[in-house]
Amino acid sequence: MPQERSINQKASYVQIMTLGFALLILTGAGLLCLPWAAKGQPLTFLEALFTSTSACCVTGLSLFDPFTRLAPFGQGVLLLLIQIGGLGFLMVALFLSLMLGRRIGLRERSLLMQSFSLWQIGGVVRLGRRVLLGVAGFELVGAALLLIRFQPLFGWRTGIWYSLFHAVSAFCNAGFDLMGRLQPYSSLSGFRQDPLVILTILGLIVVGGLGFFLWYDLSEKTWHWSRYSLHTKIMLAGTLGLILGGAALFFFSEGNGVGQGLPLGQRILDSLFLSITPRTAGFSNLDLTQLSSGGTFLTILLMLVGAGPGSTGGGMKVTTIAVLLLAARAHVHRNAGLNIFHRRLEPEALQQAAAGAGFYLLLWVTGCFLLCYQGWPLVDSLVETASAIGTVGLSRNLTPQLDVVSQWVIMLLMYGGRVGSLSVVLALSPQQSPRLKNPTEKVIVG
Repeated sequence: MPQERSINQKASYVQIMTLGFALLILTGAGLLCLPWAAKGQPLTFLEALFTSTSACCVTGLSLFDPFTRLAPFGQGVLLLLIQIGGLGFLMVALFLSLMLGRRIGLRERSLLMQSFSLWQIGGVVRLGRRVLLGVAGFELVGAALLLIRFQPLFGWRTGIWYSLFHAVSAFCNAGFDLMGRLQPYSSLSGFRQDPLVILTILGLIVVGGLGFFLWYDLSEKTWHWSRYSLHTKIMLAGTLGLILGGAALFFFSEGNGVGQGLPLGQRILDSLFLSITPRTAGFSNLDLTQLSSGGTFLTILLMLVGAGPGSTGGGMKVTTIAVLLLAARAHVHRNAGLNIFHRRLEPEALQQAAAGAGFYLLLWVTGCFLLCYQGWPLVDSLVETASAIGTVGLSRNLTPQLDVVSQWVIMLLMYGGRVGSLSVVLALSPQQSPRLKNPTEKVIVG
């Protein structure tokens, strides 16, 4: 009976989340359709819906250059959707409740607990307060650093707006930019040789992608590694491994490509950028079509892995990949359990990781097939669909060319990637609680 209750509560949460994001996307689309949201001709409903979906799902794919097409009001709507999409509308509801002095009930605490991917309801409001303060602090510090470079380029008024916009977009792993002011679709290519801008953006991306629970764990236990939760240890080790491993692979794979003839420092900076941004950020400092085949393949893999649970990023999640790798290692070594850092994972972790990764990859393959069916090249389709479901925002210049059917495919992938492919299935599936267990029988695997 307790298990059935927990299943129903989980289903209730994912249903609220899937419906909430859908309503947020429609509201954003309605605002972007307003005449004063665009420069010149108002956006069509499909353009507005695609842009709103991309912003709410913190993806960054766009049918047009945001600066060239959106008026200041439209840019403000875009930033608001990015911030709400990155934090989650439940966090925004908590913020409004705290501002109004409203009491947070048990129901709201339970939803917040599941939003943060926590295991207990105690302290969830305190965690929410710290998260809100942390988000504001990181974004303001990032904006202040970017202002050092943007103020001389754009002046105080535009410099402050651009600094804030790009700090929020980077922290929320969105990838939207306003650098079309310099050159349409240029993203951060104009700052490729600027360590201040690049490292600030990369720092915000990494912090936003670690997850809110990890922040809380670090703030509570400071520098005591032995006291960190297993989740925090796996996330820190996995994130560091992905960043350094990815950077090393890009450094060598692009030595005769986009990195050829560049100084060592620039190659290292490019390699770090190429390693971090595919894990759900979406900014670019060079044309992806210039990457080697190995670099393109590595970019797709990093987009599929993504960031951490309960973060502003998407993807299959670092912890999901870690659990699957631990299961493979346990099978090879004939170990009974999944062991890491002198701890054993609960048996349900593997089932949840396998189900989530399975549905995720199924959606990606289906989306890629549909784009190929529409006539788009295979490599471009692989990158575009991985970018959409991973809520990344990188593209091989394909997004502005997409036909209507392909636009709907990408929108559905972005939505599924942000809400969670497994969450969408749970929200749409009728809840069943079987009373009897079927008899077991062996099957030949592998």
